[in-house]
Amino acid sequence: MSSSNPARPLTPASVQAAHELIQPYIHKTPVLTCSTLDKIASTPQEASALAGTPFEGQEPARPRFRFFFKCENYQRIGAFKARGAFHAVLRLRDELGEEELKRRGVVTHSSGNHAQALALAASTLNVPAHIVMPSISTPSKIAGTQSHGAHVVFSGSTAPEREAVVATVQKETGAILVPPYDFHDIIIGQGTVGIELEAQYAELVKANPKLSAHEKGAHLDAVFTPIGGGGLNAGVATWFSDKPTTRVFGAEPSFEGADDCRRGLAAGKRVEAVSTLTIADGLRTPVGVINWEVISDKNKVAGVYAVTEEQIKAAMRLVLERMKVVVEPSAVVGLAVCLFNEEFRRLVEKEAGEEGWDVGIVFSGGNTTVEAIGKLFGTAN
Repeated sequence: MSSSNPARPLTPASVQAAHELIQPYIHKTPVLTCSTLDKIASTPQEASALAGTPFEGQEPARPRFRFFFKCENYQRIGAFKARGAFHAVLRLRDELGEEELKRRGVVTHSSGNHAQALALAASTLNVPAHIVMPSISTPSKIAGTQSHGAHVVFSGSTAPEREAVVATVQKETGAILVPPYDFHDIIIGQGTVGIELEAQYAELVKANPKLSAHEKGAHLDAVFTPIGGGGLNAGVATWFSDKPTTRVFGAEPSFEGADDCRRGLAAGKRVEAVSTLTIADGLRTPVGVINWEVISDKNKVAGVYAVTEEQIKAAMRLVLERMKVVVEPSAVVGLAVCLFNEEFRRLVEKEAGEEGWDVGIVFSGGNTTVEAIGKLFGTAN
């Protein structure tokens, strides 16, 4: 993204400034609790669930959880992406001027949620938008993007294929690239989720102290976000980077190598390409370069864990049936880690003991359909 100004620093102060700027354009989404899911997650897994894992034959972990769900599925366009998109376009308007921005327009590539977010932000601010979307994107996300008046151009599903089409659009139109995740203003905008989650958690626990696992000094012990390109995780980690009592974790699908961030951290090197058809379609991209710098910093992100397709489906079913909340598969990977990843569950048991952890879970989006949900949970599955 071309700009005459240096990139804004990834600091809590930058996230705070972004929140003040975008508040008129976004929803303050609710934070929900669910005692049923607390109990399920705090129950040891069946021994059979550990078969074939490094923990087979061992006593299952006995962690204790209290969850606080930040429902970005209720955000405008149904996902957290509205935050980063509005922040980026508003900053562009400040830097380039309204007339120049309207003359050139903006362009991006996205499987759906950032596509809809940028289309909405551009429409709201009367800026032309060109959106490159993989042809396999969810039909409802394509329709949602087009409903905001954006010009949609289709591409292949991999990042190089998307980026090639973006380059063609830029050459033809002069549009300014607003990347889906690997850009400072996007990351900072997504980090505003953390501001709201922290404040809303404090309000909930103050009103009802029994919601917290802590008898004294209630605080969020951990916050989980999904990781695809990594903008949400890097942004939230930036907000909490000066708050040592709260650790930020990331969650990914393991299917067909979608856990590129986890694998990259293990190898000490960012994985540059991913090709996967995980049901968590919003997480099919590799972690961005800028986001990797944040996520690979252990002082900012405490760890990244992966879960299977069946575990994602099981977590999604619990949210649909027990919480009565509609989410897409990408949104529940953090919850799935808490429910099923024995490595993480043992960490909580070891460090929290009998008291347990208060854990913020970011439901990143809810852009799915009745048909998609039926396909996931049909008898053939």
